Amino acid sequence: MRPTITGVPALAPDDLDGVEAFYREHGFALIRGLYDDDLLAGLDAECTEAQRRLADGELAAKHGTDILDDPEAHVGGKPFAHYVCFVSELSPSADKACRDAFFPAIGRRLFDGKEPWLLDYERFGVVYQDARTGDGTYYARIGWHSDFQSGPDLTVWPSFAFTIHLDGTSPANGFLRVLPGSHRGGTDGMPPAFEGVPGEIAVYAERGDVLLHDAHLWHSAARATDDGPAGVRRHLRGGWHGGERLDVGHGLDDFVKNAAR
Repeated sequence: MRPTITGVPALAPDDLDGVEAFYREHGFALIRGLYDDDLLAGLDAECTEAQRRLADGELAAKHGTDILDDPEAHVGGKPFAHYVCFVSELSPSADKACRDAFFPAIGRRLFDGKEPWLLDYERFGVVYQDARTGDGTYYARIGWHSDFQSGPDLTVWPSFAFTIHLDGTSPANGFLRVLPGSHRGGTDGMPPAFEGVPGEIAVYAERGDVLLHDAHLWHSAARATDDGPAGVRRHLRGGWHGGERLDVGHGLDDFVKNAAR
């Protein structure tokens, strides 16, 4: 274990006791050393290619989203996709990364023995996300929310989200804001947008780090301060669950878009 610049410890994936203890207390945990350089390089290449293919109209409609993204987004005068949904179907490296044995191992602990399952086949699946600022872009920041709010009537919970960082994070390209311990309470007092919250902290990650966070944790993503290439923040996001599986074909009619942009 070694602290990050903000004091959040970066935990080893084989330290399941440490990960569980930190997560249960704070509602999140930062994992370092889960992936090697070859897998990260594969993620870079395959996800970037999937993003290009989606923007160029070469992929099925399900890999895009007009719920989370803006179909009119563009960069450099060309169509741009901030989100590639179901990316694990397009990238063997993404499929391997999000199915690493670490996730079900820690999930059994966090879900009190329930068998974890990966939501990669419904809703948005595992998503490649490219956040950046600039004219024509859409996804630069996200307001305060909890993941549970997106589906309060679902029976998939408990759950943790995982974020696989392809870029290290900083004020230059944005970072996650979290309120430690908020997973143990409700949403009373949650700001509607990007306001400061007493007790919130910044969580900075290095390339290859994995962030786990509870479905009830208050979190928000800060906007980058750099409008150039150094302001790009790329990552994969998905979720492991311990409740009832969604039926194939469940769809998005009950999805609640609960975060300001």
